[in-house]
Amino acid sequence: MKYELFISRRYLFSKKSHNAINIVSLIAVAGVAVATLAMVVVMSVFNGFQGLVSELFTGFDPEIRVTPVHGTTIDMGSDKVSALTELPDVAVLTPVVEGQALVMTGELQKVVMLKGVSDNFMQQSNVRDIFYGDAEPILHLDVLEYCIPGIQLCNELGLPLYFRQPLQVYAPKKGERVNMANPRSSFNRDELNASGLVFGVHQAKYDSEYILCSISFAQRLFELEGQATALEIKLADDGRRENITALLGNGFRVQDRHEQQEDVFRIMQIEKLLSYAFLCFILFVACLNIMGSLSMLMIEKRDNMRTLSALGSTAGQIRRIFAFEGMMIIFGGAAVGMLLAIVLCLLQQHFGFIRMGQNDGSFIIDAYPVRVAAMDLLTIMFTVLLLGGASVWWTTRRAGIGR
Repeated sequence: MKYELFISRRYLFSKKSHNAINIVSLIAVAGVAVATLAMVVVMSVFNGFQGLVSELFTGFDPEIRVTPVHGTTIDMGSDKVSALTELPDVAVLTPVVEGQALVMTGELQKVVMLKGVSDNFMQQSNVRDIFYGDAEPILHLDVLEYCIPGIQLCNELGLPLYFRQPLQVYAPKKGERVNMANPRSSFNRDELNASGLVFGVHQAKYDSEYILCSISFAQRLFELEGQATALEIKLADDGRRENITALLGNGFRVQDRHEQQEDVFRIMQIEKLLSYAFLCFILFVACLNIMGSLSMLMIEKRDNMRTLSALGSTAGQIRRIFAFEGMMIIFGGAAVGMLLAIVLCLLQQHFGFIRMGQNDGSFIIDAYPVRVAAMDLLTIMFTVLLLGGASVWWTTRRAGIGR
């Protein structure tokens, strides 16, 4: 096999009798390089956005969230909840009550998601990073109840950081039909005061719909005394999610941050796969240049093939000569494209020279985020070699060598 490699290398780098063959070969190498570069860059940008979304959700979503499989509430006095508080894997356990409520201020009103949390909510990781304002994060004091609304919600309701008039909060009473003669009598009503803080995670799902309050306030409003709709957990340094799942059993759903945002990450993964499929098609088009280059080279080297055949070379050996040349074109193009893509991604990571928009504050980041993943590089190299190898195999088989 050594002599086949030697001859194919000579064919690749030697001057051809027809200059067009050299040009087509260069175009083939450039096509594979550009397609490989595009695949690495696009996949890395998707990785960057996935990492960015993970960081944005980190401040609001707990490390572990426990919800009931059947029903909507968890009895805080149950044996399993008591055992969970004693589990060494759990560093912080925060009971949560969530529900929809109507808030009114002046002439404005909106249906929001009220999230009542216990006082140790502030001990959850990175929670303080999402708060804006110079006040202490206090949700209740004596008989007063305070709230921390989303920053976009404040803008929609025209609320300043310190609003003077309390928010009027309404939630329907359990098991009662709306009294059309006096609708307000069918709702539980309470008030929330300004804490001097707002939160922002740069996600409309939270920033424009959620209000944080104390769990006691939410339990009274939704008539859920002694109950919670979810448990939010911060793991200890050596804590394991599997131990929590084993303790709670099949009656509870234990989710990490990615599973809590499963829909978001699934959509991003589908977009990544579709982009990968389109780029594979572009790579296939680039491989057509390789087929053209090999076909032209085999036509030019017909006399050489007769000479090699007369010297004892088999048809399979002659096919391997051109197959090796095609694979060298593919591998060379892929290596160049991948190297350029990695350099480009590293430059983007450090300098962010490819900007998003006009840098006027419309986006939460100024430059496109990128993150190169080793698995993506392996997948792309395998794809390039697979499609390129298939095109080379088909070209050499259809050439009629040995017939």
